[in-house]
Amino acid sequence: INFVYLRELLESKQFRKSETKLLFPLGKDIAGETIWVDLGSLPHLLIGGATGSGKSICINSIIISILYRAFPDEVKFLLIDPKTVELIDYIGIPHLIFPTITDVKQANYALEWVVEEVRKRYEKFNRSGVRNIESFNLKMKKEEEETIPYLVVIIDELADLMMLAGAKLEKIICRIAQLARATGVHLIVATQRPSVDVITGLIKANFPSRLSFAVPSQIDSRTILEHNWLALHQ
Repeated sequence: INFVYLRELLESKQFRKSETKLLFPLGKDIAGETIWVDLGSLPHLLIGGATGSGKSICINSIIISILYRAFPDEVKFLLIDPKTVELIDYIGIPHLIFPTITDVKQANYALEWVVEEVRKRYEKFNRSGVRNIESFNLKMKKEEEETIPYLVVIIDELADLMMLAGAKLEKIICRIAQLARATGVHLIVATQRPSVDVITGLIKANFPSRLSFAVPSQIDSRTILEHNWLALHQ
């Protein structure tokens, strides 16, 4: 096994020369080529994986990659961490739109705020005669006006929220996923329990980009990826 170190990838010429603020590496393929992903092109990401499979390391790598190249006025984060342990390293960073959220009720309020923020951004686009965040920010820079930052919303762990908020949370997440792409708002939703009551059909339909680490069963693998490849063999 050859380990791939994040620092090596972040110091690469490819990463440093890229203009996108939402670029992150997934690792290297069998030919040794780095696999780069632009979150803006996904535009949302669903991540599944059992405990210890590397899911949280992946999320932290994504956050660090974006922080490495983006100023707080370029990218903001909204972090939702019901387990209160996975995202504690980012407390106090200037990129946070709110302090890291650990309470389910606060998570609902925060996601409702995101829906309203998406609506406000579309209103700004309409007034400016543009269709997306890239065109808006380009126009604002030319006019020496204030730009708006990308917003990356990360939920880790979805299962904990779905147990308590269920259908209401599902509706909010899907509404954001459906409307937010042009506004520069992107969702990364992760779970260690990719069962059908957590990753519902509606959520899957709105997250065509999915990433899975090893999961406990073939059923879980089919739920997130529609095949059995990632099931752990007992």
